[in-house]
Amino acid sequence: MNCETCQLKELELEPTEIRDVLRCILHTIFFHRTLSLVRPKDVDCEILEITYVQCGLPELEKEVDEKIDLFVAWGEKHPNRRSQVCLSFFDEKHKHPGWFVNKTERIYWEQWFINLHVIKSPKRYNKSSSSKGLTNVGGNDLEETRSRRAALESSLNEVLFQIINFANEKKDHIPAIPDRIFNHEIMIPR
Repeated sequence: MNCETCQLKELELEPTEIRDVLRCILHTIFFHRTLSLVRPKDVDCEILEITYVQCGLPELEKEVDEKIDLFVAWGEKHPNRRSQVCLSFFDEKHKHPGWFVNKTERIYWEQWFINLHVIKSPKRYNKSSSSKGLTNVGGNDLEETRSRRAALESSLNEVLFQIINFANEKKDHIPAIPDRIFNHEIMIPR
């Protein structure tokens, strides 16, 4: 079985934007690869002006948030670095057991590479009481922040369309699996 891969466009973002961006991307991929019955849930990003769909599965939301927390912690220790988060889908095959051996082999059938460049966030704005509002701390810096956020939103929209196109075009490699979410793993830098 061939493993299809999708390298998503690199996004440049500040540490405060990591949660929104990764939630949006990961949940969009899961939504397009889940064959089970789900209750779709529209979610607005906290900082960006983007709405995406989640599967409405609490255990999946918890797993995604835990992985994002680990990535945020990694990003704090390694500022101004390029990194990659990999979401892999796989099937499990049981190898022929020996006397005391019962091995399971993972056969990966799809991998999504989320490319991020986390830049140091300048101390130029404060989050106001409105979740999307910014208060001016340094003159023209507020306009610069708005401009950079608009560019990030545009780039993130391109990535979302990239995900949708890939998910719609590449289906032949998906194994026949009963009505459930696929086996998966989310790998972050260590």
